[in-house]
Amino acid sequence: MLERIGNCRILEEVGAGGMAVVYKAVQEPLGRTVAIKALKTSIASEAQFAERFEREARFMASLQQENIINVHDFIKFGGTMFIVMEYVRGVDLYDLLDKADGLPTEISTIIALQVARALNHAHFRGIIHRDIKPANIMLSHQGEVKLMDFGIAHADSLSDLTETGTGLGTPSYMSPEQILGEKLDGRSDVWSLGVVFYQMLTGRKPFLEDATKSVLQKIRTERYVPARKINPKVPRPIERILSRCMAKLPADRYPSMQALIHDLEDVLASQVVVNYNAYMVSFLRDQGFLSEMEASEILATGAVRGGQQQQRLVREDKTVLRSMGLLHAVVLAILVLGGIVIQLMSKDSFARPAPAATTASIDSNQLGFLSVTVNPWAEVLIDGVHRDTTPFAKPIALTPGVHFVELAHPYFQPVKKEILIEPGKKATILETLILKQTQGKGARQ
Repeated sequence: MLERIGNCRILEEVGAGGMAVVYKAVQEPLGRTVAIKALKTSIASEAQFAERFEREARFMASLQQENIINVHDFIKFGGTMFIVMEYVRGVDLYDLLDKADGLPTEISTIIALQVARALNHAHFRGIIHRDIKPANIMLSHQGEVKLMDFGIAHADSLSDLTETGTGLGTPSYMSPEQILGEKLDGRSDVWSLGVVFYQMLTGRKPFLEDATKSVLQKIRTERYVPARKINPKVPRPIERILSRCMAKLPADRYPSMQALIHDLEDVLASQVVVNYNAYMVSFLRDQGFLSEMEASEILATGAVRGGQQQQRLVREDKTVLRSMGLLHAVVLAILVLGGIVIQLMSKDSFARPAPAATTASIDSNQLGFLSVTVNPWAEVLIDGVHRDTTPFAKPIALTPGVHFVELAHPYFQPVKKEILIEPGKKATILETLILKQTQGKGARQ
């Protein structure tokens, strides 16, 4: 095994394929961990493979987007080539599906959305991926989704490296037009992502080879079994998304990745109201890819650094916004019809109602305070009374003594605590919520 490549010190080999070997290394001047993809010397002398490898590096380096693996450097050395790229500690979707037997609807939709965002960026730059499949999708331990391997990607501005399209791609995920070797556009990637989405939801691919027909023949001529027949928990809006993604004719599919993104976001708006990364970390922990301690550390860090952002994401959730808009309209109508005059100049009009054990009658020097930090967020009830939603702008003032605190969240298990409040002192609660039991698993692929 090589010891050094450029300014990188090789640590270990982490994977190998037909064309390349992947190493884990340290880029010493910066002290950062990187992955190095090395073209095998046995094929590096063949011009077609060398050109394709170099083109992959150029494509990935030009695509600066959070859901695409970043390329740091490209090196020619010792008769071969190396791509120095971002190292992602995690699991690829292929291995996850092999263990999980299908994924919960929310997790599947989050992954599909993040991959769609990566492809939308690539399509905007004129690049078609042409090999969307679970093995090319990474899920990091930080809850991120990363698209990789642009080895057979194509840009209209460049000539193709093959005479026909039939030799490109992975058969089970190829679009009908890709099988026929026709000119491709972004709608071919829409098809492939639809196949991956279907597989995540059901645990199986939509088109399977049998004794009478190959998978390529079935893709071109047959309909797949609807996802809801395999997994009844698949929502109907998602089944409609799958149907449009995997329409036989490109003209019947989503015209762009952006159109698909809009529909996926609408579905998630009613299912997940927390930070997607935190949701994914909790899922990976439940599947055994992260220990309880590792997940808690990641989520706690997210709570400290991203609490305000997570709360903003919750507030920006489409369903919440619509509900708030309707509520405001109803309240305004009641006020107008009832002829109520609100005394806007009075500061007392905006004071928070005091809890049952009021603090108003106690000297401020005798009050205690409670600070609460929760990942991802929670409604805070004290002695049965709702007091605030994390993150707080300032600690809550409380009367001295024992108080009963409940942290409530619609998608996480509630937490109940007794907390002693002492005069003039601040008590602190730091908590990472545990995801409620997810839906059952689908059939094995």
